[in-house]
Amino acid sequence: MLVSALPSLLLLLLLSFTVRTWTSRPARVYLSYKELMESRTARFFSFGFNTSDYRILFLDQDQDRMYVGSRDYLVSMDLGNINREPLIIHWPAAPSRQKECLMAGRGRADECANYLRVIQPLNRTHLYACGTGAYQPQCTLIYRGWRSEDYVFRIISGSHESGKGRCPYDPKQENMATIIDGVLYAGVQVDYMGTDSAVFRTMGHKLPIRTEQYDSRWLNDPVFVGSLVVSESSFKEDDKLYILFRERSLEGESGPAMVSRIARICLNDEGGMRSLVGKWTSFLKARLVCSVIGPDGVETSFDQLRDIFIQQTQDKQNPLIYGVFTTLGSVFRGSAVCVFSLADVRAVFNGPFAHKEGHGYQMTAYTGKTPYPRPGAVRYVTTV
Repeated sequence: MLVSALPSLLLLLLLSFTVRTWTSRPARVYLSYKELMESRTARFFSFGFNTSDYRILFLDQDQDRMYVGSRDYLVSMDLGNINREPLIIHWPAAPSRQKECLMAGRGRADECANYLRVIQPLNRTHLYACGTGAYQPQCTLIYRGWRSEDYVFRIISGSHESGKGRCPYDPKQENMATIIDGVLYAGVQVDYMGTDSAVFRTMGHKLPIRTEQYDSRWLNDPVFVGSLVVSESSFKEDDKLYILFRERSLEGESGPAMVSRIARICLNDEGGMRSLVGKWTSFLKARLVCSVIGPDGVETSFDQLRDIFIQQTQDKQNPLIYGVFTTLGSVFRGSAVCVFSLADVRAVFNGPFAHKEGHGYQMTAYTGKTPYPRPGAVRYVTTV
């Protein structure tokens, strides 16, 4: 039986990395459209229907397809033959819901539509998809066939369900979603007004669980970017989910307005007791620092994480995380790519905690005795 360790609700880890330089040659930061087309590595593609917002792309390597989520449409493209006619699902919000959305004053910039925000494989034959549903999130099952030759793509009748806690209401909000063993993990704004941000676990055989509600020490107006699941040992019970996002800083005037974070949860976390029922007890977060020191010795920080790419290595427990960061300054605007090793991230999560103390109530490393079991860990109890 799995029993969660002591709650790590208020603990913040110190994580500071700098840019890793792989070569002394200057990076290529610009590629013109003409150069891209002349390289013959790209092809212009457009759909024969009125849509926009191609934000959700999911590559299905098993069936060699690309699934595209846009406004009111889902598209299945054959990567083996890009000229093949794509399969299309039209999934708009119900007319009655669109009318209610407009009456509520949400009609600006085509908000009262169904913007696809989640496309995840549920099993070998089905996808799980969610859309904003004109400010009433909805999810559904999509049948994609068993083999790549089964060129099918359709919504399963009667599979519609509420997408609350799985998909945002507002199409402008960023979210994160991944399905692991039939269980959905989502970073999302839960309510209509976008004031309740959470990392949720729903669906499947595990108990529903989330981060603490309306507590800025857990999440402070986060913008979710991505995630990765890692098997950290030969025991499946040790699997972890790492979540990357940016959020408003709690450091006030002493630090940047926004900071980038990486959080970690144990997939086998079953929540705590009393006030922690239905809450993560393994949730920890650390700051990601991407900065570079110029020739004049001045350090430039890139505080806003925008996107990530995960590169697997020979050691499956320690992939590399490539992050695209931008600056917040009004004088200097720029971007950078920083590389983080998950081994270094894990070392920080196993290192000292940060807490506020002293003059000015600043964040400093905690030097006291660490409680046992260590906060943020999941311990295993054998029952006879």
